[in-house]
Amino acid sequence: MQQQHQHTARHSAPTARRLLRRNVGIALAVTAAAAVLVSAPSASAWTGGSYGGSVVTDVRTAATFDFAAGEIPENITANPDGSVTLSMLGSCAVCERTHGPELMRISPSGERTVLVTGQVGEAISGNARGSDGSVYYALWAPGNAARNGVYKLLGDGTPQRVAALPADSGPNGLAVDPATGTLYIADSLKGIIWSVPVSGGSATPWLTDAALAPIPTEALPIGANGLRFHNGALWVSNFNKGTLLRVPITPAGVPGPIRQVAGGLPNIDDLSFLTPFSDVVFAAQNGSSSNNGPDRVVVIYPNGTYKPVLTGADGLASPSATAVRGDRLYITDGGVPEPHDPKLQTARINFPALLAGAAH
Repeated sequence: MQQQHQHTARHSAPTARRLLRRNVGIALAVTAAAAVLVSAPSASAWTGGSYGGSVVTDVRTAATFDFAAGEIPENITANPDGSVTLSMLGSCAVCERTHGPELMRISPSGERTVLVTGQVGEAISGNARGSDGSVYYALWAPGNAARNGVYKLLGDGTPQRVAALPADSGPNGLAVDPATGTLYIADSLKGIIWSVPVSGGSATPWLTDAALAPIPTEALPIGANGLRFHNGALWVSNFNKGTLLRVPITPAGVPGPIRQVAGGLPNIDDLSFLTPFSDVVFAAQNGSSSNNGPDRVVVIYPNGTYKPVLTGADGLASPSATAVRGDRLYITDGGVPEPHDPKLQTARINFPALLAGAAH
C-alpha cells in the first residue's frame, strides 16, 4: 500500500503543479484585468480600434431545455462549487401559460435538480445567492398579493416568503448587500427598487424614480430589470430605456444620485461584473423577446463605452442574463423566437483582448 501511495504521489505531483500554474495564471489575469479596467484614466482613453482578438471565445452550449414545457431560462447565479442556479419562467409573452416556473440547479457534471416549482401563470424571474449560501428568488405572481414577492429557500429546501409585494408589482432582479444584510428587489412595473432585510420583513420602497420606470407604449413595458450590488452601489438596467444605471448607497443606507453609466442599449436585461473589483460589465440584450433590437452580449467599460462580444451568429436566442466565474462567461437564452432554442451557453473570456479594448 505504501509503494502504491508513493507511486501515485509521484505521478500526481506534476498534475498538481500544472493545475496550480493554471489557477495562478487565471488569478493573475483576473487581477491584471481588475487593476486596469477599474481605472478611469485607461478606460476613458478607449476609442475603439484593434482589440487584439475576440474578447469572448470558445462559445459552447452547456445545456438545452424544453421550451414547450416552460423551461425558459431567465436568470442565472454562478455558485462557488461550480454549479449554476437558473430561473425558468414557465411562461412568456408569446407562449401559452400551461406550465409553472422552476428554480433549477445544474451541477458541474450536468445533473439537474429542481429546487422549486411555481404555479401556472406565475414566473420565477431573478435569483441571487447570499453570502451565507442562502438562495433567494423572485416569484412574479400577477394579481396575486398572497404569493407575489421574494422567497428564500430554507435549509430543508422549503420556500419561505421574505418579502411580500403588491399584486401589481413585477419583482425581477435581486441583489444582496452582505455588509448590511439587505435584499434589494427591482420592480419592473412600478419603477421602484424595494429593500427588505434578508431575514424577512416588510418591503419598503428604497428608490422610486422615472429612470427606473417602464415605457407604457412598449410591447413589453419593462423598466428596472437586472440588479447587482457591486462596490457599495446598486447597478440596475432599464429594459425599455436601454440604460445601465449606478446608484450609490450612502453610509446612512439611502440612495445617492443616480448616474447613467451607459445608454443606447435597447432591451438590456441582466448583467454581471468581470470581478468583484472591476466595473467592467457583461450585459445581455434580449432583443428578440420583443423584436426591438439585436440579440447581443456586450462588454461595457467603466466610462460607458461598449462593444458587442456575442451576437446571433454565436447562437444567441433571447439572451436574458450573464454570469462570470474566473475566465468563464455564462449566458442564459430564453429561445423565444421560433424554432425556440432555450439553452445555457458558456464561453471563455480573453483577458488580453479585453485589456486591449480598455487601453485604446
